[in-house]
Amino acid sequence: MDLSLSTETMGDRTIGRVGGEIDVYTAPKLREQLVELVNDGSFHLVVDMEGVDFLDSTGLGVLVGGLKRVRAHEGSLRLVCNQERILKIFRITGLTKVFPIHTSVEEAVAATD
Repeated sequence: MDLSLSTETMGDRTIGRVGGEIDVYTAPKLREQLVELVNDGSFHLVVDMEGVDFLDSTGLGVLVGGLKRVRAHEGSLRLVCNQERILKIFRITGLTKVFPIHTSVEEAVAATD
């Protein structure tokens, strides 16, 4: 399966909607998108993962790398995910302590953490 990416802006947040599988084959595409957003001055990102069917360690690494990039600019990276199978990956790896994870884009955009 492929990876679909789209972006939009809500206030001072840039929403990246991701669909499909984030794995060793598709993660570079997500990495490029995150790097491009930060290079273009988007430092407050929301990654909407509601359409993600699969996430592996390479995908997790890309998200952590994106977080490091935005934090270098005093920014933030929030995730939107309400699928139990994906949330379980974040719990098992301890990344729920690293990423603010929200149940909707609106909730993530409104958050001030």
